[in-house]
Amino acid sequence: MALKITIVITLILSIIIPFGSFLIQRKKSKGGLKATLACNAFFFFTTLIIADVLIFSGKVSAAEAETVTAAATDGWKYIAAALSTGLSCIGGGIAVASAASAALGAISEDASIMGKSLIFVALAEGIALYGLIVSFTILG
Repeated sequence: MALKITIVITLILSIIIPFGSFLIQRKKSKGGLKATLACNAFFFFTTLIIADVLIFSGKVSAAEAETVTAAATDGWKYIAAALSTGLSCIGGGIAVASAASAALGAISEDASIMGKSLIFVALAEGIALYGLIVSFTILG
């Protein structure tokens, strides 16, 4: 239990410390956002790797192997489902932002192309739905 609490605290600090240092350094120099994001990614993923090694390095007997393997597989399934949904929603949001702004500009010049532009916006939103379908497939 103490190991889990330590890992959670370390993950939270790996997010807070780089951005806290960015806010302090922002007044002194410009262009520190890239260094802050790189530092944040480094600390976050390093903490995840260390947590993965610590959690999955236990000794397992042959009788417990099936339950431990099933539990580990379930964990990876949930991570994969979360990544497929999250990343597809981020990509869909970027696509909708581009398509919707272009559609609004085109509609302001010629109102007759509203139907065509809405189709492109809907296609961009479909990316998020595809990620959701993939996550349901992974979990099912």
